Amino acid sequence: MSDKMEEKKLNENPASKAESYALDDERRVKVLSPGTMVAKRFFRNRIAVVGLAILAFMFLFSFLGGVLNPYKQDQLFYTTTYQKKDFAGAVKNEETRFMGAEGQKFDSIIQAQAVLGITTHKDVVTYKEVNYHITQEGEEFWSVSLDDGTIIGIAYKDVVSSSVAGASLDFPFVYEVLKAYCNDRPSFSLDGREYTISEGGLVETDGGEEVAFISRYIISAIMPDIFLSRELQEELAVALENGDEEFAFTDEDGVTSEYYISYKPDIKNWVILQETPTRTYDQYSYPNKTHPLGTDVNGMDMLARLMYGGRVSLVIGFIVEFISLVIGVILGGLAGYFGKWVDQLIMRVVDVFYCIPSTPIIIILGAAMDAMAVDPRIRMLYLMLILGFLGWPGMARLVRGQILSLREQEFMVAAEASGIRVSRRIFRHLVPNVIPQLIVSCTMGIGSTILTEATLSFLGLGVKFPFASWGNIITDVNNTFVLTNYWFIWIPAGFCILLTVLAFNLVGDGLRDAFDPKMKR
Repeated sequence: MSDKMEEKKLNENPASKAESYALDDERRVKVLSPGTMVAKRFFRNRIAVVGLAILAFMFLFSFLGGVLNPYKQDQLFYTTTYQKKDFAGAVKNEETRFMGAEGQKFDSIIQAQAVLGITTHKDVVTYKEVNYHITQEGEEFWSVSLDDGTIIGIAYKDVVSSSVAGASLDFPFVYEVLKAYCNDRPSFSLDGREYTISEGGLVETDGGEEVAFISRYIISAIMPDIFLSRELQEELAVALENGDEEFAFTDEDGVTSEYYISYKPDIKNWVILQETPTRTYDQYSYPNKTHPLGTDVNGMDMLARLMYGGRVSLVIGFIVEFISLVIGVILGGLAGYFGKWVDQLIMRVVDVFYCIPSTPIIIILGAAMDAMAVDPRIRMLYLMLILGFLGWPGMARLVRGQILSLREQEFMVAAEASGIRVSRRIFRHLVPNVIPQLIVSCTMGIGSTILTEATLSFLGLGVKFPFASWGNIITDVNNTFVLTNYWFIWIPAGFCILLTVLAFNLVGDGLRDAFDPKMKR
């Protein structure tokens, strides 16, 4: 009777029915695998989850962002700026100038004797028993000849310049031009050809072909391959006469250029500056629509450099830890399992590696690779091998210590009794039990490796240009002006390093707590 009443009660109350399951009912027991339990413990740790989210973002930013970004890490960007550059120099000729005839000796000593004769109004000067006759051919124009009437040179103040680029004026032509110009003759003949001289000093052939022009101003370009046209020189001469500080000139191709004139009293001449468009690197461009994080000193997009730099820093961190892990697991596993002289030998090798000054060695190797001009790709490979080879001792000690505590446990006695070979016992049964500690160690080690790479690259010993890494991106802060004025150069890269290393440490702490069942939840 009581059993029927109990059954009726259970039918009326489903909750009571759910609580009446037997202890051996499989629906009462929810079995979680070890991996699921670790994951559950890990995701309960909110700080570790935040670190994992940061790492996920960094990986997407570095690897997927580099694919989606239209710019490459070594792509150069240019801009057009207008700069005032030295263009020409000008001086008003107030002194007597000389020109010697072809094949005649008319050196500086003879010229000095001619100046003495001109200033003292002498017709003849003698030097080393040679008479030099000075004849005034026109206003401020003299010729110097020998006793036989051979003219060896001329002295003048009006300068004759060629109107044709690359053409030179010979002595007979200059002599006849100045002789006609200084005597106000509108024309002259030379070698059977007629030439005319305008009031402005323009010399043309009888066919109207422009040959030369005369001016008191000597205007010469700074660069020897630049030819100054007559029109430009005349405009400059007018500006100099008027005391103008700037003027514009449109050349025969229709291009208008601005010129700026400044007088230098110490050298008594004018310097002409030309404002010209110059195509230069778009250096230190502030963030804009085209470049959200601006550009660096080489005119490269900072956002693209950050993305590709993240790839390099993360890949180096993982590969270095992988190298250290492989060497450390093998040597640590052998030392922990065999013990005795094997343990002693390997641990002494570990002690030797702990005593190696890694920083000086890396500096020396970096300088050697600089001297040998090692390719940047090969240099990155060497950097990973060096850091990995120097970083395995800590991993070996960790594996050894764990295996020493595991090798005497019952499952290892059973494995040995079953006749399983030694390599399988170590790498199939012992090492998997050390994996939780290895994961935690590697997670924290990656952050440390990224910091090491960033430090070496900042010092110029790591990743080299044009490849980007977060470390060599912030190298520009060596320049105090960049540090104080261009924040977008170093703050984003430094922030990425900070976030990534912090995230790896947070994830490492979370994994350590999740793998330890003794931790309070």
